[in-house]
Amino acid sequence: MVITGLEQISAKIPARLAGKRVGVLCHAPSITTGFIHISHLLAASRECRLTTVFGPQHGIFGQTQDNMIEWEGYFDEKLHIPVYSLYGISRKPTREMLAGIDALIVDLQDAGARLYTYIWTVKLCMEACSEAGIPVWILDRPNPIGLLGFDGPVLKEEFFTFVGGAPLPLCHRMTMAEMALLVRALYLPGCDLNVIPMLNWHRSSLYNSTGLPWVLPSPNLPTLYSTMVYPGSVLIEGLNLSEGRGTTTPFELFGAPWMNASKVARELKSRNLPGCTFREHDYIPVFHKYHGRLCHGIQIHVTDPELYKPVETALNIFEAIIKLSEPGALQFNNPPYEYEEHLMPFDILSGDEKMRLALINGSSLKAETDRWKSETEEFYRIFREVSLYPE
Repeated sequence: MVITGLEQISAKIPARLAGKRVGVLCHAPSITTGFIHISHLLAASRECRLTTVFGPQHGIFGQTQDNMIEWEGYFDEKLHIPVYSLYGISRKPTREMLAGIDALIVDLQDAGARLYTYIWTVKLCMEACSEAGIPVWILDRPNPIGLLGFDGPVLKEEFFTFVGGAPLPLCHRMTMAEMALLVRALYLPGCDLNVIPMLNWHRSSLYNSTGLPWVLPSPNLPTLYSTMVYPGSVLIEGLNLSEGRGTTTPFELFGAPWMNASKVARELKSRNLPGCTFREHDYIPVFHKYHGRLCHGIQIHVTDPELYKPVETALNIFEAIIKLSEPGALQFNNPPYEYEEHLMPFDILSGDEKMRLALINGSSLKAETDRWKSETEEFYRIFREVSLYPE
């Protein structure tokens, strides 16, 4: 069984944290194998004193369903401490929020996609703690889709936003601690960053092999399968397609009232894309895009995770829809999106404008995926410097 960073400090608090006032950045999956939440664990500890809780997007316990649904903090009557939102009025902790702590502990479950916002909340926390002279401790957890290969463009600096703040590919294979180490190496060398790595985890694995309980990392990633398709299907957020929000299988489903699902499904199956197949499946979203309207849809079925390429699959999906739909039917949404007022949503999700332009111009898909591979080779040099785990 994999032993997480939290599991290790539940057995023994590190000497440098003994007697300290600690804050914790956490959410619903921040639990031990015995299902004890980190906030309750630290509140009961005699070795340190929990004084503050911080929460990322979707809240401490996943209460905010959709994107851009902000939440604000409150006073926890049971723990008798403040809970601060980092997805509301503030996304970076203020001096006042940090005033009562000697160290910040981070225990967040990532999903394996660069645009998942939790690591960028961590980056802002690292900035704030560096400015305040407060050490940061990362309790590491598995990348649930580490088995999947690197995939997608590497984010360019001019497209940095709250859904991406370092040059990672869309499907990056890294853990939260490794990404934090990369952020420190590139941008915050003065951050006092401490890592409690996992034991018994290897990168070429899926979450279902860890022996750890699965808790939704966010409300629209209910299963490991939705997490596997997410690095590609999340690009649909920048399009006038439904990504299946408002159904029980978000990101595995995609569609629209105007899409010819049977033609698109046949086309995609004929391409023999590695590690997956496609099945026509109509649906009516109960919220979000096309709420209450019949969407002619398709479900992505991952048949071999070792071969599956989520971003390359998504690129083929979009190209097939363009090919088989009325001209202009598939549209790229305009800003704003996730606090960004000017850049195209699809571009900040994908990493730059080149994937969007390749689709608009009908360029070779192979040329586009070859570009990603070249960029990933450069990224891999940085990756090796911060890698903590074997394949």
